[in-house]
Amino acid sequence: QVHLVESGGGLVQPGGSLRLSCAASGSIFSINVMGWYRQAPGKERELVATITSGGSTNYADSVKGRFAISRPSVNTVYLQMNSLKPEDTAVYYCNALLPARPYWGQGTQVTVSS
Repeated sequence: QVHLVESGGGLVQPGGSLRLSCAASGSIFSINVMGWYRQAPGKERELVATITSGGSTNYADSVKGRFAISRPSVNTVYLQMNSLKPEDTAVYYCNALLPARPYWGQGTQVTVSS
């Protein structure tokens, strides 16, 4: 069992920055991959970025060069979001992939608007 708690969302103007944080508790040493997904109104949930326990990263094309995922400790993952656009507006979810199943946080709202 893993429990994930996200923080750091909010309202930001286009071109601005935000950093999302995700703290994991429970069976954290069983986590293989951690990542961020997002879901905009009326759209399906989509991958934003992932990072493996070895530090390998993967990004959606739409955020490459603007977002950066990092994992400073075994139970923490960050998403640094720069040059934000209105189309980045969504609920952002932290994800932890364990051998048995994935776990999800409750989500944090990011709104990019002037």
